[in-house]
Amino acid sequence: MTTRSLNQFFRALGPGLLFAGAAIGVSHLVQSTRAGALFGLGLVGVILIANITKYPGLRFGSQYTQATGVSLLEGYRRQGIWTLSIVALLTLGSMFTVAAAVTLVTASIFNELILSALMPEASLQLGSVILIALIAVLLKTGGFKWLDRSIKVLLSAMGLLTFAATLMVLPQLDWSSFSLNLPGAALDAAGITFVVALAGWMPAPMDISIWNSIWCLAKRSETGRAATAKEDSIDFNVGFALCVILALCFLILGTVVMYQAGEAPARGGVGMAKQILSLFTESLGAWSYPVVGASSLAVMFSTTLTVLDAFPRVLVVLLDRFKRAEVEAEVARDLSREPKYWMVFGILAAGALIVLFFFMKSFKQLVDLATTLSFVTTPILAYFNHRAMFSSDVPEHLQPQRSMWLFSIVCQVLLVGFTLFYIWNRFGS
Repeated sequence: MTTRSLNQFFRALGPGLLFAGAAIGVSHLVQSTRAGALFGLGLVGVILIANITKYPGLRFGSQYTQATGVSLLEGYRRQGIWTLSIVALLTLGSMFTVAAAVTLVTASIFNELILSALMPEASLQLGSVILIALIAVLLKTGGFKWLDRSIKVLLSAMGLLTFAATLMVLPQLDWSSFSLNLPGAALDAAGITFVVALAGWMPAPMDISIWNSIWCLAKRSETGRAATAKEDSIDFNVGFALCVILALCFLILGTVVMYQAGEAPARGGVGMAKQILSLFTESLGAWSYPVVGASSLAVMFSTTLTVLDAFPRVLVVLLDRFKRAEVEAEVARDLSREPKYWMVFGILAAGALIVLFFFMKSFKQLVDLATTLSFVTTPILAYFNHRAMFSSDVPEHLQPQRSMWLFSIVCQVLLVGFTLFYIWNRFGS
């Protein structure tokens, strides 16, 4: 690859890595690790199927924007106000729980590494308040350019550490638990509940396709040029591949360090944070603790930052779409300077903190609730994304090939089937 090609490759990376930054958090550090700790390699098939079936719906987010120059929310508006209304209800129904879950996981690591040294009795709720306040300051003073550049450094550090730790433990890996089918232990009520929670955010909730669409427009505004179809494809696929590989890495680490050692995953946030850090220190050595701790906190912080920014951004744009069609470059404007963005941010932060202070029975239950809500709503958003991508809004030569159309349909059928099976298992049996 020539120097010019390398420069073009790295220039193309942006929204896809933001996608990975938002995705590689709870689903990887917590859920994939718990999967390995509970079932060894028995849920490899679940992780692969969850990623494969969500790929078309997630991919269409940036692809639609690259082809049309407008956000996916405008694509929903063109399908009918009823589509926007459903998306608004799904967003409002999940945003407080999702924001609370990612903030709680980040606070667990933050308290373990920093806050406990200053305030030994500090609660996870206090850590969450501090994190939300810090993020508000960063969003007020920063912007997409800062986010776009920092995420590349954070993901690179975490990715390299995770790959290194995985390579170190591979010689100790017992492959006897490997299976592409659900193991018997995962077929009872508790097992199915966990499998659904794992798949819900693997590699990310389907809502992130909307966020990725908006980030693409922000990237276009920052660089002054639209990404080509090839650059958009490279960008998304690199981010998506990173999500899949790191999910399998954390599954392996959880298997070797916890499952094979007979160590059960902690139910509390602080305990889980310690176990996540131990995945690396037990394979790389004690020297890695500060580096791993900083990288884990940075990756989870970036996830929380993108989530707390994305929901207000989406809701503000949603309100605009109910009123009128999207104007060129409108979505890429600096929403953090607008009062309505901060009004929604305040409501989101307050709602998340209310969940954490008054409705959080346990760390595990909150994470599972958030991921399960995403699992149930995934087929609806995947269907809307498919309709947008293959609508008359997208020039025929920019639409995916027929094979992708068929692949998308098959994935939607499977997602609906998985959801109906879960509902039947949960409420009908």
